Amino acid sequence: MHRLATGLGTGGLLALALAASPAAPALAGPSSTPATGERRIVTSVVHDRDGATHVRYERTWNGLRVIGGDLVSHRNAKGAVTGVTYNHGRVLVVPPTSTPTISKSAARSAGLAASQARQEQASPAEVVVFLTDRGARLAYEVVTEGIRADQTPSRLHTIVDATTGATLQSWDDIKTGTGHGIFVGTVPLGTTAGSGSYTLEDAHGNYTTDLRNRRSGSGTTFTDADDVWGDGSQSNRQSAGVDAHYGAEKTYDYYDTVLGRAGIWDNGQGARSRVHYGNSYVNAFWDGTQMTYGDGANNQHPLVELDVAGHEMSHGVTENTANLDYSGEAGGLNEATSDIFGTAVEWYADNASDTPDFLIGEEIDINGDGTPLRYLDKPSKDGASKDCWSGSLGSLDPHYSSGPLNHWYFLASNGSGARTINGVGYNSPTCNGASVTGIGHEKVEKIWYRALSRYLTSSSDYAAARNASIKAAKDLYGTDSAECTAVAGAFSAISVAAGSETCGNTPPPPPPSGDSWVTNGGFESGQTGWTGTSGPITDNAGRAAHSGSWKMWLGGNGRRATETEQQAFTVPSSAANPTLTYWIRIDTDEYSTRYAYDTMKVSLNGTNVKSYSNLSANGSYAKVSVDLSGYKGTSVTLKFTMQEDRSFQTSFVVDDVSAQG
Repeated sequence: MHRLATGLGTGGLLALALAASPAAPALAGPSSTPATGERRIVTSVVHDRDGATHVRYERTWNGLRVIGGDLVSHRNAKGAVTGVTYNHGRVLVVPPTSTPTISKSAARSAGLAASQARQEQASPAEVVVFLTDRGARLAYEVVTEGIRADQTPSRLHTIVDATTGATLQSWDDIKTGTGHGIFVGTVPLGTTAGSGSYTLEDAHGNYTTDLRNRRSGSGTTFTDADDVWGDGSQSNRQSAGVDAHYGAEKTYDYYDTVLGRAGIWDNGQGARSRVHYGNSYVNAFWDGTQMTYGDGANNQHPLVELDVAGHEMSHGVTENTANLDYSGEAGGLNEATSDIFGTAVEWYADNASDTPDFLIGEEIDINGDGTPLRYLDKPSKDGASKDCWSGSLGSLDPHYSSGPLNHWYFLASNGSGARTINGVGYNSPTCNGASVTGIGHEKVEKIWYRALSRYLTSSSDYAAARNASIKAAKDLYGTDSAECTAVAGAFSAISVAAGSETCGNTPPPPPPSGDSWVTNGGFESGQTGWTGTSGPITDNAGRAAHSGSWKMWLGGNGRRATETEQQAFTVPSSAANPTLTYWIRIDTDEYSTRYAYDTMKVSLNGTNVKSYSNLSANGSYAKVSVDLSGYKGTSVTLKFTMQEDRSFQTSFVVDDVSAQG
């Protein structure tokens, strides 16, 4: 039934229809008590070999979908909850109103205005809750479908504020990439025998069709009388089909045999690859259900390269695991994930006609000068991608904000500096000047897949990616492992600061320069030195730091919340003038000039030394000093405690904490 077939090509489709997940137990424990009107819906269950499970949930509030409300519950083999990964916080923030003031028709018009496609059709506007790390808003989601000017289909989601009409966010379901011609040589293909002919369909249900240069429809499944497919030439329509089918099979096999995932939907079922799309269409795309390839410039260069197939179909894996947003830093992680696994598929296939490398689209020649589309060793060589993380990364196109994670993948796999791999020269620098030793790409891919499938959520940023990857490395290889150290070191090498997850043998980053007794008082090393609530120590650009990028942003939720951060330090008995100093900036949406609804207190060993509220709003940083003379020769616990009421945010932003003298 499945014969050896001959053909030339690259690329392909992998798609698996997700089978119904087994019933999952509800979250347990006081930390996961649902809000009034909240419902949690299981979307997937991932099982580890030791019996542990990772259950993904979406949330609704009073029947409205909560976009950004996803979470993952982690249970051990006995069913006990060991932890929960939340997208935007444990407590479901509810919007200040449940009644839109903007009409559905106005929201629909905003969605149409946001689209750049032609032949547009917009869905009726759906009322949703749009949740971010700064709170919740009542909003509309409008889905606009059409065709872009370059022939790429578009299915654009636009989030419109239901009270102001402002566009809050948008993303497209259609993920595009780029490929090249027919290069894999003579390869085996899975086919199906029928009555007197064969079809290009394998045992998993991966099958390949010819669109005959149309832009819609399922296409016609390729058939052949003798089970020998294509001749390697562009003029033979089967040749591109060979490339696509081979890519689909290799992508499926990689996920199945290496990562233990039975395809995109993890249920063993394949889907369709469509070739010969459109007219001179210079792209390829994944649309959530199938893979589609254009024929390139003048219909002479089918975009069916192997790493392109793996890249595009890996968007499907991302959709069905962490479902990373295609905007902000999450968008960069989404794109880099596809570059990482597209490269992984190429290495897995180890095809002599498409030698594995750490370049993307190297055979496309899309630039006309023989250069690849992207470089993983130094992403900035393409002229637009970034090598290092920075606070402005989230404003870039995801294809360029993917650069730092691609850089991390290369560094963690191969190490820093100059080297030659499979005849290709690379020279990967680090952003912090440190040297990195690689652990091999196979281990890095397993670590990143575990981070993606177990710990990341839809709005995860680079800081979350670091924590998730270190956690995954510890799961797979141990807390004190060289693998964990390499993963952490590679994230530091792309300027992602240490967070709450560390390796057992990884020393914490040094404290800021000077003789401060407070560790990491400028917060540039993330959570290092501080314990308390997860989230307030951040580089979120919504509030400026006093210096650097990181600060402690307490409050700003617009809902009932209590947040704390603390650390202990010793005041030397020899200190001449021991003084605690910090900078604080307070802003509020509270309208009262009489009542302190939101408060923050600063305490030393449990005694309040400073108190603030929404009435203290100053709008700019002010320096505060506290005398520590009474604490000479003792250990001091410095604690910041914020309490916010049910509505109208107040932000208490603290930075550059120091104790010296």
